[in-house]
This record gives sequence, C-alpha cells and structure tokens, in this order.
Amino acid sequence: MASACPMTKNLDRVKEMEDAGVAGIILPSLFEEEISYDQQSMDQFLNFSTQAVSPEATSFFPEPQNFHNFEGEEYLESLHKIKSSLGIPVIGSLNGTTAGGWIKYAKLIQEAGADALELNIFYLPTASSLTSAQVENRYLEIVKLVKTQVSIPLAVKVGPFFSAFANMANRLVDAGADGLVLFNRFLEPDFDLDHLEAAMKPSFSAHYEMRLSLHWTAILFGTIKASLGATRGIKSGADVLKMVMAGADATMIASLFYQEGISSATRIIKEMTQWMQEHEYSSLEQMKGSMSYRHVTDKSAFERANYLKMLRSI
Repeated sequence: MASACPMTKNLDRVKEMEDAGVAGIILPSLFEEEISYDQQSMDQFLNFSTQAVSPEATSFFPEPQNFHNFEGEEYLESLHKIKSSLGIPVIGSLNGTTAGGWIKYAKLIQEAGADALELNIFYLPTASSLTSAQVENRYLEIVKLVKTQVSIPLAVKVGPFFSAFANMANRLVDAGADGLVLFNRFLEPDFDLDHLEAAMKPSFSAHYEMRLSLHWTAILFGTIKASLGATRGIKSGADVLKMVMAGADATMIASLFYQEGISSATRIIKEMTQWMQEHEYSSLEQMKGSMSYRHVTDKSAFERANYLKMLRSI
C-alpha cells in the first residue's frame, strides 16, 4: 500500500500507483488546525480588514457561516474523485485536535466514500506534569469517540513510545481499533548552526527503521484481534516478505516512491514473486506469521536471550 504522503492526493500519481501494482492508498492526513487557521484568517479578513478600509464592501461577501471551508472541502472532493477513479481501496487519514473536529471530519471522510479511516494521532506529550496514564487515555478516548460515529474500518497509526506497548495495543483494539499501523514518525528537528535555528527539513525513512516495526509486528501477531499494518523503511521485496512472516496484513511505502519512483512497486512485486517461486510458496497467507512470536511462551526471556546472543556475536 501507499502510505499517507503528499503524492497520494494527486490523481495521476495514484493511478500510476494502481497500475504499478499498489494494492491500496492512504490519502495525506487532514489536519484540523489547518482548517481552523483558514477559517480564522477569513473571519479576520471579513470582520477587520474590510471594516477598517471600506465598510460598505462587506455587503459583497457571504455571511461567515456561509463561507466555504476550502481546505476541508478540497480534501473531501479529492477523496471522492480518487475513490471514483480507482479500483483499489482508498483510505482517508485524519489528525484532529478537538473532540468535535475528530467527529465531524471522520464522518465527512466516510461520507466522501473512504473505504477505511486512519487516525493519525500525532501527539507528543512535552509537559512534565502529564502522566503516562493521561497520555494513553487521550489516545483511547479519541478511538472510542470516532468509533461511535463511523461504520467503516478504523486504523490507528501510533508511535512506539509507550512504556508497555503490547498492553497499549490491546487497549486500542478494545477501544474500537480494527487495525494498528506500526509506526508513526514524529518530528525530529535538526539544528542549523549557521542561522542558529531549528531546521524542520523532511527526511525519508532509512532502511534500518523497518526493524522496529518488524519486531513489534512479530510480537503482537496472534495476541490482538486486529489487522497489523507495517511501515517505515521498507525498500525491497525481501522487506515485504519479512513483514508478512512477522504477521503483517499490509505493508506501506512512501519514502521509496520519492527516492526511486512509483515503478519501485513493480520491482518489489517481482522480487517477492521470484522468491516465493524459488522457495515453493503458493501464497502470502502460507507464510503469514511464520516468524512471529506466537509460539514463544516467555517473550521477555526470549528477548533477553537474543540480546545476549547479539552482544556475544560482536
């Protein structure tokens, strides 16, 4: 699948993805604060600028309550158009900031025709007064809230930074998540020493990053009643096969499309097909979860033993 990224909002590019063999796409996240900013800016323009310069000009503008929300409407129109043009699943993605925003836009994304909804809960708790329980409850409340308002499948894209992630994963599923996407990438700013300011440059995922998703997919497989999506650092057919063997139901790619082009999806499928033929696998389902921790009785002891083994191999 194609992960949420700017490329997936372009109709020509997503058609190219479908032709290359991509099994589904996730649209870029709709951010509630971007919509709020647009609304506030227009409200300020109508109520302050025109009043100060030319009050009579306000009669030419619609009432604020009738003014169109371009950011939100553009997203929904794009979703509907892409869904109507493709034969593969199209998944909406939402990043809200308020309870009302999560509910409103989740429902609108469903009405626009999305096959499923990804909750991109980007929340970095920087306040030292916040406890881990409070942070976890914030995630759980969002999932519960949205689940009561939509009927399409609900996936939650999360980061790995929970003190007990296996427990949190199960609680997210209990709250209503039909799937988990492992893992989200949070802001990792650099410092610009020439200008003495934070450098907010986007970066592509590195190949080594897939190990974290691979590890936790293998741990969670068979322990939660939800689909598992693996993302970050996937670059080859071998990487996808590893994720499936760990237990992933879907793998997601974005950085590679920017680095090598959309045709890289065709290459990945070819590599997977060749490996499966050489090793006499007839389907992905045949290998799914075969390298997971499902049959490991004491996972913590197993982890510790493997850690010691790795250190002694250096």
